[in-house]
Amino acid sequence: MTDAKLAPNLPGWMVEHSNRYLSSGGTDGHMYKVTPPGYSEMNVPSLLLTTTGRKSGEKYIFPLFYGKDGNRYFIVASKGGAPDHPGWYKNILANPDVELQVGTKTMKAKARTASGAERQKLWDNAITWWPPYVDYQKKTQREIPVVVLDPVG
Repeated sequence: MTDAKLAPNLPGWMVEHSNRYLSSGGTDGHMYKVTPPGYSEMNVPSLLLTTTGRKSGEKYIFPLFYGKDGNRYFIVASKGGAPDHPGWYKNILANPDVELQVGTKTMKAKARTASGAERQKLWDNAITWWPPYVDYQKKTQREIPVVVLDPVG
């Protein structure tokens, strides 16, 4: 991930979180402590996703909350319930080859959008560690994608 840079236009808290994660080699930042509006404090697992920009071809890092299913990871393309998909999701649709940092571990992975029963199972898991996803889904007409990250190599 050395040739990657933080995605442009990230909110301040994401920049600070990503910098802490990167500068510590993943020993600090893997578990993110946050109190979302209307919820009590949570400790949520986070990873750093590196995608290739669909327009620029440059590598960008996005900090995202994640779940684990067997040896696979999964993330949710919620963008807080915005009407449009997040940029990182559009990037993986164009190029599903990604890199991950999960704690101190880095790996390459192939991203794909879950559907049907698989999506439902992962969504149900995701709302246990990030209940605001339910609120986000109510705010948007789009079905929020759940993305499976299958490690490769």
